[in-house]
Amino acid sequence: MKFSEQWLREWVNPANDTQALMDQITMAGLEVDGFEPVAGKFSGIVVGEVVSVSPHPDADKLRVCQVTDGAQTVQVVCGAPNVRDGLKVPFAVVGAVLPGDFKIKKAKLRGQPSEGMLCSESELGLSDSHDGLMELPDNAPVGQELSEFLKLNDVTIDVDLTPNRSDCLSIKGIAREVGVLNSLVVEGPEILPVEAMHSEVPAITVKDPEGCPRYLGRILRNVDLSIESPLWMQEKLRRSGIRSIDAAVDVTNYVMLELGQPLHAFDREEIEGGIVVRRATQGEKLVLLDGQEVELTPDTLVIADHAKPIAIAGVMGGEHSGVSERTRDLILEAAYFDPITLAGKARHYGLHTDASHRFERGVDYELARDAMERATALLMSIVGGEPGDIVEVVSKQDLPEDRTVDLRETRVADVLGLEIDRTTVEEILTRLGLHIDKLLKDGWRVHVPSFRPDISIEEDLIEEIGRIYGYNNLPVTEPTGSLGLRPQEEAVRPVSAIQNYFVACGYQEAITYSFVDPKVQGLVDPEREGIALANPISSDLSVMRTSLWSGLLKTVAYNQNRQQPRIRLFETGLRFIKDGDHIDQQPMLSGVVAGGQLPENWANGRRSADFFDVKGELEGLFQLLGIEVQFLASQHPALHPGQTAELIRDGEHVGWLGTLHPQVQKKLELNGTILMFELFLNSIVSGYVPNFKDISKFPEVRRDLAIIIGSDVGFADVERVAKKHAGEHLTALRAFDVYQGESLGEGNRSLALSLFWQHPERTLNEEEVHSLFNGVIDALREELGATLRS
Repeated sequence: MKFSEQWLREWVNPANDTQALMDQITMAGLEVDGFEPVAGKFSGIVVGEVVSVSPHPDADKLRVCQVTDGAQTVQVVCGAPNVRDGLKVPFAVVGAVLPGDFKIKKAKLRGQPSEGMLCSESELGLSDSHDGLMELPDNAPVGQELSEFLKLNDVTIDVDLTPNRSDCLSIKGIAREVGVLNSLVVEGPEILPVEAMHSEVPAITVKDPEGCPRYLGRILRNVDLSIESPLWMQEKLRRSGIRSIDAAVDVTNYVMLELGQPLHAFDREEIEGGIVVRRATQGEKLVLLDGQEVELTPDTLVIADHAKPIAIAGVMGGEHSGVSERTRDLILEAAYFDPITLAGKARHYGLHTDASHRFERGVDYELARDAMERATALLMSIVGGEPGDIVEVVSKQDLPEDRTVDLRETRVADVLGLEIDRTTVEEILTRLGLHIDKLLKDGWRVHVPSFRPDISIEEDLIEEIGRIYGYNNLPVTEPTGSLGLRPQEEAVRPVSAIQNYFVACGYQEAITYSFVDPKVQGLVDPEREGIALANPISSDLSVMRTSLWSGLLKTVAYNQNRQQPRIRLFETGLRFIKDGDHIDQQPMLSGVVAGGQLPENWANGRRSADFFDVKGELEGLFQLLGIEVQFLASQHPALHPGQTAELIRDGEHVGWLGTLHPQVQKKLELNGTILMFELFLNSIVSGYVPNFKDISKFPEVRRDLAIIIGSDVGFADVERVAKKHAGEHLTALRAFDVYQGESLGEGNRSLALSLFWQHPERTLNEEEVHSLFNGVIDALREELGATLRS
């Protein structure tokens, strides 16, 4: 919100200088983003009058002018196209200094003497316009300093408002704040009803009262839009960052800046039948005032006549119904549009207007009539015209409800940290425009005015009291409170323990985007469709990931392209699975390994990491977590057939381990063997509670066993059967040799096992060990078809 300091001081004029005023506004929660002078730095510029103009004898595009500054008449050579007899214009006399330290001296232009310079707005630093000379009003006093005549001792202040403070998007709103802060009365212009001069009224139909609960219209006949807006209005608009267009547009913009109510003017001759407020229909198009043609969507609220749309409600009018110099009759519009209905509509069409900025944040729903009367009076004073009666269509049940909020005195003291006497609280609330409906035993019942849509609960009122009382006046107190420790299940390991484990194993933690390339995701998880983003950052970040592998593999490619031969990465994060209308967010642990198992040096050689290296690291993790997980041969579309394991815990699938499928690897342009794993975090973090147990003092007994078993039988099955029948004192079972050859027969292999027993309280005898050992052999023979190898 940009505004002129002088304009603000017309409403309320505190004793503060410019800097103190800006500091005060900032400390009240309305941050001043910047300020700048309204004109460049110059001197010696006065109001001049062009007495006569004649052609330059030696240059077709130049004119020889006689210019007076009230004291003397001098000759000035000028090339501006709009120079003419009787024109009042900024005149830089000899010795004047223009912005940029440009000094005016006597000169000769194509042989003709020139004593001074006639100035454009850009040459004075007033705007970027350099189409011609700056034209001053006919009543401008010749010889008066231009800075004095235009009151250029002024600054433009830019306030960066938070979205909830829509009430301050106007001079009236800012003045109300300054008045409260300085205990001053705010004096705005008196707004009186304009008496109707004819009986014509616009036909208005509101078909969407929820989107437009209030709509006002008025016909203003016989206006003369060839008359320019007065200079004082143009200057106030310019200093607020809005350029002057014509009187009708300037007045609607002026009232919007002054009161906060956006308005619009239609050319009555272009309206067929009457005005209809409705939703757009599929395929309707509208050429906007900026010349852009848009195709309207059915959820867009539009202003239409009986044949076509003529404006996007609360955003921008249409070119066809816009006013011009030929316009003789206007239809003025003032409305309240529902902020939720308009939210995002301007951005949808690539627009952002002053009107949409205000309507999306919430305009005072009681302001439209006053704004209409104010605009009518201003238009009549500038371009004449005959106003008719105001037609108002209102749906009271769709307007925002009146709000009352109870405020407790004790709650104010608790939140702000000090007790403020009741009289001060009541004065602050009253000056803010809040009405105290009722005095309660321990506080007040406060009625919230229509211009404060941001106040709805007790804390909102306390915030208002605190910022007006002054944040600097609040005591510095340290919050106190008793926070009990949250119970931590001892069986549940924190994710940080898992992260530390992988770091200790030589991995680095990666953090990749939750948005991934749909092509990469289709390769690593073709069985699931990713959730598409409505407004993606780019085409390769357009779906939510269903696997963390998508981001990790792109990271591997990035590193390999930069000649990094050894890559070990892990990541913890969410994957997103669509389950009907619900999105299931599942915490995952994933990792990827490429290159050497150990850093290359004179001792380690160049052995690449393989499936069993990563399997061993996962087994170490499971031992740390205190869980037992089986690795079962399986199939996965992104993993190499024959080098893929499904991870099972207590009969439940908890993850995958494997080598990247060669076809996927080729499409992703990755080098070497790529090993990957992915686990469900929630399924592995809960293990057993550690229990202390004395170390046995008695000898451990070992028995070795070599069996011939089918190649399709996994070691996990052998281990399961052996442990089941080896008794409670089995301390370890290890495979120390695997052999496969023609001598064993096709489809068989030899597996050599070591079994270890140890009793905690005595020495095991030979008979006990022999019985347990034979029981294991018999179980392997009966359940898995194993035979002893001779």
